[in-house]
Amino acid sequence: MIKCAIIEDEKSAQRLLQNYIAKTPSLKCYGIWESTSSIPKSLLPDIDFIFLDMELPDLNGLDFIRTIDNPPKIVITTAYPQYAVDAFELAVIDYLMKPFSYERFLIAIERLKKNIEIDPTKHLLVYANRATHKVTIDEIQYIKSELDYVCIVTLNEKLMLLGSLTSWEQKMVTYNFVRIHRSYIINMDRVLKIYKKSLLVGETEIPIGKRYKESFLSVFKEYNS
Repeated sequence: MIKCAIIEDEKSAQRLLQNYIAKTPSLKCYGIWESTSSIPKSLLPDIDFIFLDMELPDLNGLDFIRTIDNPPKIVITTAYPQYAVDAFELAVIDYLMKPFSYERFLIAIERLKKNIEIDPTKHLLVYANRATHKVTIDEIQYIKSELDYVCIVTLNEKLMLLGSLTSWEQKMVTYNFVRIHRSYIINMDRVLKIYKKSLLVGETEIPIGKRYKESFLSVFKEYNS
């Protein structure tokens, strides 16, 4: 899942972006701000990119980019073509001229995906069984809720630790983990087969909850397209 934010002061443009994001399974919007001064700077390291308007109440879009150390990826949304050269000099991913279609929006998202690298060899440090374990994210098959605990099932071991599945769902969405049941989060890269009411992850058949099935199939189709 790709995490984005919107900085846009026009209500119609806000609604358009919200509509397009809702139609795109791989995107999640963390909020809308009407000026560059109103978005919390603490949020910026946690998001992948910003839909950024050019003409804003305080700093314009380009000046805002220049104020940030290691800014997120940027997709400019504007009615003014004259800023394009300066924008691309600042390495923006795309420059959307208002009003833009959903098809043009998707082109920008595809460009964005090619510029966002998610390293599946990254590790998590997990405290379980009175020891700290270094777990390779790509080797995690699924995470299961066990009352007040979660069980992390990797290719080689099972680790039981205190925690909630909801918090792990939020933590792992960046690494292509998806919730398919109130008790399960699965690694999309470890899905081998999909049945009518379940799927096979490694050697384990896991049920798909009714409330999660439609969104899972949509994300799975997008992920494998």
